[in-house]
Amino acid sequence: MFNKSWIYLALILIPIALFFDIRAMLVISAFLLTIVPIAWWWNRHSLDGVAYQRSFGERRAFPGEVMDLTLAVSNQKILPLGWLVLQDQWSMALPLEEGRLFPTPSGQQGYFRSAFSIRWFERVNRHYQIRCSRRGFYPFGPARLRSGDIFGLFGQHRVHNQLDWLIVYPQVLPLEALGFPQKEPFGETKASWRIFEDPSRAVGVRDYQPEDSFRHVHWKATARRQDLQIKVYEPTTSHNLGVFLNVATYAHHWQGVSPIILEKTIALAASIAHHAVDERYIVGLVANGSIPHSDQPIKVLPSRRPDQLARVLEALAAVTSFSTSSIESLLLAESPRLPWGATLVVVTAVVTDDLVSTLYRLHKVGRRLVLVSLEEESPPAFLKLPGFVIHHLPASELPFDDSLLGEPEDWAPDVAPPLNFARSSG
Repeated sequence: MFNKSWIYLALILIPIALFFDIRAMLVISAFLLTIVPIAWWWNRHSLDGVAYQRSFGERRAFPGEVMDLTLAVSNQKILPLGWLVLQDQWSMALPLEEGRLFPTPSGQQGYFRSAFSIRWFERVNRHYQIRCSRRGFYPFGPARLRSGDIFGLFGQHRVHNQLDWLIVYPQVLPLEALGFPQKEPFGETKASWRIFEDPSRAVGVRDYQPEDSFRHVHWKATARRQDLQIKVYEPTTSHNLGVFLNVATYAHHWQGVSPIILEKTIALAASIAHHAVDERYIVGLVANGSIPHSDQPIKVLPSRRPDQLARVLEALAAVTSFSTSSIESLLLAESPRLPWGATLVVVTAVVTDDLVSTLYRLHKVGRRLVLVSLEEESPPAFLKLPGFVIHHLPASELPFDDSLLGEPEDWAPDVAPPLNFARSSG
């Protein structure tokens, strides 16, 4: 509204006011030559030394929990701020306990608005509570700070591009509550004490025996000795568990996705991983779903890391309904990378003929398999083979809280979530 033209106008009005003795015009000219420059200078420096920060009580939560959020605005200069308007972009899926968000045209993101009046060298904190309504990665930001002079003549804004993330894990329930048997949910417990050879720990070589697999041939040692040599691995009693998650909820991709069934499948995989970690299993996760802004399947390699469960839950919090490949091809591609004594747990909402064929093929070569089916109908009877554990848990009977389920759609439009699980190693 105000610019240099008003100053030129005041300079022209002063001699006219003096010549015709128009006091009102003289007062207006004096106002323009004094107040406007002061207001302009005040506005120019109003956002200098102004800092904005979000502080979360916790960065990770489970559905239904309430998280504390503190918004802090500080003014590190001698010039006070008569007014400052904050507009921060949040997800509409995380409602405030007290307050409201104004929706954007997309309907997924919303704006939180608040006004401040800050004195010199003052910091103002405001506390809010956010209800974590459902699984997902949720960005906070960017924020827009708007302020100006104390007279309200000028204004300027600055964008605060710092993004903060809140991770909401899937629901986790005890396996007994989900319908698993209290004992040996993944087969006989005696198997967890068997001594396996860990292919990641080679300790030497020996001469080849007829029953040895050519996969274990040490070719460099064979070349030196001119005789077949086999790698000798360190024995281990650790039980490896690989959870394979199928995000498909129908037999064909063109049939669409059932968000509720997908969320129950993900929550069931999270519950299995949680139980396995409690039982001191070495747990890994492979899913044919993808994370936002990616077309690669999710992989969390089996590991002994203390934070392995958090990494698995973080991966499940990020998974979307976009399927990168079929669960059958993923099983055939990833199962050879797991130790031979590992148990492969397939969690799926749909059991197709191709999946049955793949499971039968893996069982035939000696793999330990556990099928967890969420279909309403029981899996085929001929799959009940020795050493093949089947759990039929219809999705409609699972005791998950449906009000906390729903496919997360509130991702930042052009920013992928900061995941750190993709290259975990054993």
